[in-house]
Parts: sequence; C-alpha cells; structure tokens
Amino acid sequence: MRRPFLLVALLLLVAACSTAADDKPAAPDPAGARWQPRPGTAWQWQLSGRLDTSVDVPVYDIDGFDNSAAAVSALHREGRKAICYISTGAWEDWRPDAGKFPASVRGRGNGWDGERWLDIRRTDVLEPLVAARFDMCRAKGFDAVEPDNMDGYRNTTGFPLTAADQLRYNRLVARLAHDRGLAVGLKNDLDQIPELLGDFDFAVNEQCAQYGECTTLTPFVRAGKAVFHVEYELPTDRFCDQARSLGLSSMLKKYELGAWRRPC
Repeated sequence: MRRPFLLVALLLLVAACSTAADDKPAAPDPAGARWQPRPGTAWQWQLSGRLDTSVDVPVYDIDGFDNSAAAVSALHREGRKAICYISTGAWEDWRPDAGKFPASVRGRGNGWDGERWLDIRRTDVLEPLVAARFDMCRAKGFDAVEPDNMDGYRNTTGFPLTAADQLRYNRLVARLAHDRGLAVGLKNDLDQIPELLGDFDFAVNEQCAQYGECTTLTPFVRAGKAVFHVEYELPTDRFCDQARSLGLSSMLKKYELGAWRRPC
C-alpha cells in the first residue's frame, strides 16, 4: 500500500511544480535562440503606405510604430520574419513619444523633414527611451530591430561626436535589443564594421554600390550574417552582379520606401 501512496504524492508534487512554473514570467531567450538571418536571404523593406504582404520573401522590414501586433502575427502565419524599424540616432517630430526627448538632445536636421540628430553621448536620457521602443517591438512580436541613423559621428549633427561615442552608443543599442531576445542590424556605419561585427546579427545598407563600398560589408557575409542592401539611383544591371557575387541581399527601391521593389 505504501508504493501507490508514494507514487500519488510524487505526481501531485510534480503537478504543483509545473503549475508554479507556468505562473512565472518567461525567461529571456538565450543568445543562441535569437533569429540569425543568413547571407542571401531575400527581403522586403516597406516604411510607407499600407503594408503589402503579397511579396513572396521570408523577411519583412517594417515601421515599428506604424504596424500592429496583428500585422506581425499575419507575417508570422505566412512563415516570415519581421524586423522592427526604429530610429535610434535621430529625433522624429511625429512619433508618439517625441515629447519625451528633451530639446537639449536634439541637434541639427539630418536632411529628412521633421528629423534631427540626437546627442548620442547622453545615454542617461536616450537609454530608457530606446529601451521603451524596443519593448514595444518585442510586445508586438517582432523578431529583430533595425536601428536607424547609427552613424551620426560622421555627419554634422550639432554635437562634437567622436568615433568612440558612436561605438559606445551602438553597442548599447545592440545590448538593449539582445536583452529582449531581438536580433539587431547595423545600419550603414561602414567604417566601424570591424569593431561592431560581433555585436550585431546582420547589416542593413543603403547605396554601397553607388559609392563603391560594398566590399566593406564582406565581414558580415563571412561571419554567416545577412547583409540587407538597397540602391535607389542605380539600375539593377549596375549592381546586381556584384551584389550576388558578394552574397548580399540586394534590391532597387524608391526613396519613399513604399511597396515597390526590384530585387536582384
């Protein structure tokens, strides 16, 4: 009679532990569980207009604020991954959290209406704001983030930014993404690829063919990490052969980044 009693007690104990475990918040995914896009992965990049999900590619890079959790879920049901576009190096006056960025961190315009470079040295101000944006990306179910304007130190920002300032900030951005189980891409910032390759899971580049810079992205490809690349002004016959030889995921887009695309 004692063996059945002990068995029942053991089963009750296991059930209780299982229930308790279910009540706990999920642990963060280990680094190895993050999505890792591979070189040559086809993609769509759409930041304006109504989201068009008819493009048959495995990766969509879309605006994190403008798209809902339902939109991300719809992409996932089609077997696609979703990248959350978020500006981390420039202030945008139309965003719902724009008022949380004090005037002291807003610098000169970056060439786009309503946008100003940020003083990336002020991590005391920017870290919680970027973290909140990445929390939004995670809550909506995104797989990764594309932090934009990550090369302010090479531009006229209104602040005396150095390469060291940029490295420090970009690594902070990468850590904030990884802490949330999100993959993260290095946007442009070609000169710092050697130092930042280990911190980022993929790269996003604009116009490397036009400026003769595409070979600079080779370290990402050699590391098995995708390079998502677009050109705006060159026809595809001017860059696709090189892009394919280098292992880039390349396409021609228009500057407004609507649904139209012409892939290599």
